[in-house]
Amino acid sequence: MKKNVLVFPCGSEIGLEIHRSLRFSTHFDLIGASSVDDHGKFVYENYIGSLPFVTDERFLPKIRELIGQYQIDAIYPAMDTVVTLLAKYGHTLSCKIIASSYETTEICLSKSLTYWTLKDAVRIANVYQHISEVVSYPVFIKPDIGYGARGARLVHSVEDAQMHLNHYPESVIMEYLPGREYTIDCFTNRHGELLFSGIRVRNRISNGISVNTFEVHDHHDELQSMARNINSRLKFRGGWFFQVKEDSNGNPVLLEVASRLGGSSSLFRNLGVNFALLSLFDAFDLDVNVFHNDFPIELDRALTSRYKVRISFEKVYVDFDDCLLLSDKVNTSLVKLLYQFLNDGKKLILITKHEHDIHASLKRYKIEAIFDEVIHIDRGDKKYRYIDSKEAIFIDDSHAERQEVHHKLGIPVFAPDSIACLYH
Repeated sequence: MKKNVLVFPCGSEIGLEIHRSLRFSTHFDLIGASSVDDHGKFVYENYIGSLPFVTDERFLPKIRELIGQYQIDAIYPAMDTVVTLLAKYGHTLSCKIIASSYETTEICLSKSLTYWTLKDAVRIANVYQHISEVVSYPVFIKPDIGYGARGARLVHSVEDAQMHLNHYPESVIMEYLPGREYTIDCFTNRHGELLFSGIRVRNRISNGISVNTFEVHDHHDELQSMARNINSRLKFRGGWFFQVKEDSNGNPVLLEVASRLGGSSSLFRNLGVNFALLSLFDAFDLDVNVFHNDFPIELDRALTSRYKVRISFEKVYVDFDDCLLLSDKVNTSLVKLLYQFLNDGKKLILITKHEHDIHASLKRYKIEAIFDEVIHIDRGDKKYRYIDSKEAIFIDDSHAERQEVHHKLGIPVFAPDSIACLYH
């Protein structure tokens, strides 16, 4: 039986990434909710608007009402302040909260508290308690609690600093870090084990959001060590990330830690690491393992995400049940991609363990003619045995099938939620 997951606020960058991550899942039904109608209203098929703001005393009573009305099994908070509030009061709600421990979320919400907690575990920038302590400019000032670069500014004089602090008195004053900036996307399971930490450079930033990013191996050993040290100090569960920036000597210095998935973590989702899905499975006490493709990929964001995938292939092997066919309906996103492949001269091969007459089913849904070949195998058979690994890719909803094909043949594999990177 599918679990009902309420995403709030569903129109935030994180809420939209959660939708992209879970829209093809056969395990979860999404319900979006927002206090203010925004893009989430156009994305979520099931949408609830006009919720009280998270700072409103009516917020938690309304959430309790929605849990009963919509039989909510889990709430996926999609903003830092919401993560912290629901982590704090989760024990009073009759559903799961997809979040780390309250103590961890509270620490991550405050930059000064984060620095204090981790000062002996990772390299921290010089932080000044008062502008009178600053010996040279420029310095960087940012709100102690905030996101998206709101209220953050590079200042070049004491007068400039004082003027900025008049508008944002609860701010952190720290040394200016002139180098490259990186995000390290991480996943920790319910046992506290760090199963994944991937490094990507924040190549172009707009309003605090990384709008151009790609995987790198800069400072690999040090950043992996930082991930392990942070994970050992804080009690994470599910997807989380931290950001670093190079100082004047080229050393990576901690900027912030967030107890939620990153909006541009979709880069790794398209390589096979679906943080939202992994977090939900883990929340329902299911063991997960993580692997990912290793082909080069670059994410560039405007109003939509675009990807450049540097792979060459001539054959496309695709699954039928829960992949090409979802809940007795044709997966039109995948069909669109298949027709793109046809236009590009690719060979399309259906490989399936469908329990009925596959040709009859294909005729029923009017999609038989698009395939050059149909391979119908027994349920206990292995798909990789029937795949010509020369210049081929594999699309399947099954994690186990994808992992086996990838390990046996070394070809790129994709889930229905990760095919977006193949569009052009």
